[in-house]
Amino acid sequence: MSSIVNFLSRTRGKNGPDLTDWLSWFWLLVGTLIVAIPIAWAAVSSLKQPSEIQRFPPSFLPVAPVQIQVEGYDSSLGLWEAEIDGDTRELALIRRIGIQAQMVDPENPGETINVPTSAISPVESLSIAPTNYTDPLERFNFLTYLKNSVFVTTMATILTLLLNSMAAFALSKYKFRGRNAMFIIIISTLMIPLSVVIVPAFLVVVGLNMIDNLWGVILPTIATPTGVFLLRQYMLTIPDELIEAARIDAASEFRIFWRVVLPLTAPALAVLAIFSVIWRWNDFLWPLIVLIRPDNFTLQVGLNAFQGQFTTQWHYILAMTMLSLAPVTVIFVFLQRYITAGIANTGIK
Repeated sequence: MSSIVNFLSRTRGKNGPDLTDWLSWFWLLVGTLIVAIPIAWAAVSSLKQPSEIQRFPPSFLPVAPVQIQVEGYDSSLGLWEAEIDGDTRELALIRRIGIQAQMVDPENPGETINVPTSAISPVESLSIAPTNYTDPLERFNFLTYLKNSVFVTTMATILTLLLNSMAAFALSKYKFRGRNAMFIIIISTLMIPLSVVIVPAFLVVVGLNMIDNLWGVILPTIATPTGVFLLRQYMLTIPDELIEAARIDAASEFRIFWRVVLPLTAPALAVLAIFSVIWRWNDFLWPLIVLIRPDNFTLQVGLNAFQGQFTTQWHYILAMTMLSLAPVTVIFVFLQRYITAGIANTGIK
């Protein structure tokens, strides 16, 4: 706790905050609000009633009109505040006819009162809808989608770290003809649009008979030029003397890679692991193309089932989106201490 306080109270000025400190805090505050407000809005909206999500003007808190049972009426009526002759009364709304509202006093339901619609406003109370979370878990295969997403993300991340680290090790510690040209070619693939690669990748998946298979989602995505670049630049900072000393001790090349290089590359691997988890977990287009049966859908593709041609069940989408954010958030919290060190040391040679 003391380290956090020291960090927050640290200033550039000797006698207090200077202009640079105030500007830094201003941009940090603005950036935090830009990121946090949409997430907070989605989290609160996931607890709202379906009718309240599309309400205009919107309300931040999950509120809903109060419904009461009035004697002589089969269904419940909404409770409204009405201004009549300067007094404010709580009346139940029967119906609206043009600019007039027919209302009734709950304590005297025998008399109908006509009030202009401009003089009434609904009585609202805090209303949380837990069914937004429970219904998808009971009526849809949410747990199946979650299991598929966890499997795809875990396996793709492990294979991404392994394959990209091996490529980065070869490009950073071995000297051979065409090494720099090969690295440039790998990096240049970042400029190729995804739409150009989708059709050839799909034909390869079909040719390997991996259509409608989770491995068809995993394997085409494990080789990433971003990962190769990130790990190669970090491995360049590892002294070659360590590798030469291991070779003198008769260590094999794979043993050097596994026991010497990989442990020293842990910060960069953590950064790449976070990126990979976010990429695979949020991937929608490629699983949508490859997967056919609902039993194989990932979470992002499964959420698409709540969106129809004419209606969209936003309350379910928001609730399941908040649940889908939890695993990525947990992984980021545990690995975020590696991000600064990993990215900062990537550009040092």
